[in-house]
Amino acid sequence: MTYLLAFDQGTSSTRSIVFDQQGNIVAQAQTEFKQIYPQPGWVEHDPIEIWQTQLATAREAIAKAGLKASQIKAAGITNQRETTVVWNTRTGQPVYNAIVWQDRRAENTCVQLRERGLEDVILKKTGLRVDAYFSGTKLKWILDNVPDARESALKGELAFGTIDCWLIWNMTKGAQHVSDVTNASRTMLFNVHDNEWDAELMHMLDIHPALMPKVLPSGADFGTIDAEFLGHAIPICGVAGDQQSALFGQACFTEGMAKNTYGTGCFMLMHTGSTFQLSENGLVTTSAAQISARPEFAMEGSVFVAGAVVQWMRDGLGAFKQSREIEQLAASVPDAGGVMMVPAFTGLGAPYWKPDVRGTITGLTRGSTMGHIARAALESIAYQSAALLLAMSRDAVAAGGAPLTELRVDGGACVNDLLMQFQADLLGIRVVRPTMIETTALGAAYLAGLTSGVYRDKAELSALWQVERVFEPQIPQAQAQALMQGWEHAVRQTCAE
Repeated sequence: MTYLLAFDQGTSSTRSIVFDQQGNIVAQAQTEFKQIYPQPGWVEHDPIEIWQTQLATAREAIAKAGLKASQIKAAGITNQRETTVVWNTRTGQPVYNAIVWQDRRAENTCVQLRERGLEDVILKKTGLRVDAYFSGTKLKWILDNVPDARESALKGELAFGTIDCWLIWNMTKGAQHVSDVTNASRTMLFNVHDNEWDAELMHMLDIHPALMPKVLPSGADFGTIDAEFLGHAIPICGVAGDQQSALFGQACFTEGMAKNTYGTGCFMLMHTGSTFQLSENGLVTTSAAQISARPEFAMEGSVFVAGAVVQWMRDGLGAFKQSREIEQLAASVPDAGGVMMVPAFTGLGAPYWKPDVRGTITGLTRGSTMGHIARAALESIAYQSAALLLAMSRDAVAAGGAPLTELRVDGGACVNDLLMQFQADLLGIRVVRPTMIETTALGAAYLAGLTSGVYRDKAELSALWQVERVFEPQIPQAQAQALMQGWEHAVRQTCAE
C-alpha cells in the first residue's frame, strides 16, 4: 500500500492527514493555534507556532496510522493564502508575526495605489483587485514598519514567503526558499501570464527582488523534509493554496468545472483552462493548480460570512447549543416566511464588494419565529453562493463558453442536506457532494502523488472522485428567479442603510 501525507495549514487550526492511494483518510491530527489581534482590523499569527503545530500534527497522524515515515511516498502542502511571513535567513527567526489574510492594516497603501491610477495595470497582470487582502501590501507594511527590516532586505538577509514557503524552508532546514504558482498569484506581485515575479509591480510597492522565493508549478520537487523531523526523509511534491487545492481535489481539471467550499466563508472557483479571463461581474482571476510550466486559470469569488452565520446563531443569539441543530430548527418551518437575512458582518464580498455595509434581517412579522430566522440564516449561505455562480455563468457565456451545469461542493457546511437542496433549487443545476469532502487536503495529496508517480495522470484521479449524493432542482425556474430577486432586494436594502 502506498501512502501520501498532506499538510493542511489553515487560518484557525493546523492539520496533517495520511491518505492511502485511493484517496481515503487513514489517520489525521488537528490542533488549534493562537489568534492575535493587536488592534481593530489587525490579525496576526505566530509563525513559530504554525511550524511547531504542523510538525506535531504530522508526527501524530503518522503514529495514529501505525506507519513509519519511510512508508510515506510523498508529502503535499495546502495552506491559508495571502498570510505573510518575513524571516531572517541566518537566524531562521521571523522579524514580525505573520500578517493574516484577514488583516486590513495595509488599506492606506491600497488607497495610494488607486489614487496613482495603478488598478488597471495590476488587474491585467495579476487578475486581482487592489485590496489589502493580498500579500504584497502586507510585505510592504513589514518592510516599512519593522526597525531595520528594509535595510536588512537590501543586504539579502531576509526572506519573504506565504505559509507554504515558510513551512518548506523549515522542513528543509533552510535548503529551499520556494513557493508555488497558486500562492504566488495571490501576492499582487506576480505576473500570472508568464508565471514570474513582475519587476514593475515590485517597483510599485518598493519590494526588493532578493526577498522573493523561487516559484514552481504546484506539482514539482519542492525539496525534502529532513529526516530529523519525522524519522525519514520525505519528498515534498505538491503545493497549492487552499482553494486551488480544493478545486484540484474535486477533480475540476478542465474548463467550465466549478466547486464551492462551504466553510466559515464560501469560496467558489471555476476552472477556465489556459484562458486568462477578466470578470465583468465582480470576480477575480487567479492561477489554478498546475503540474507543468503552462499557466492555468480560475475565476474566483468569495463569500465572507457563510458557516460563520451559524456560529453567530449559536453563540450570539443562543438559538441552539450545537451547530448541527440549525438544520432541525430550520426544518421546523416550511419556508423562511418572508424573512431574509443578509449576514454582512464584515461587509459583502463578490460580486458586490461592499466592505462597509453591515448585516440586516428584513421581513420580520409578529408571526416570525426563531425557526424562520434559522431558515433565513441557512438560506443566506445559498443566496450568496448563487449570486457568485450566476456571475460566473455570465462571465463564461461572455467568453463564448456555456453556462455552468453542475456545482461540486465540499467543506463542513455541505453536509447540511436542507442547505444543499435549497442551493440546487436556486441555481437550477445539479449540486454534487462527493464521498470525500476533505478536498483541500486531498488536493495536496493528489498533487504530491501525481508528481511522485503514484498516479499516472489526471484521468486516474478523476476516476477516484466518487459521488455521495446529487441534489437536483425541485422548484420551477420562475420561482427560483423570484427568490433571487427577493435576495437582491434585501441586499439593496442593506446597502442603503
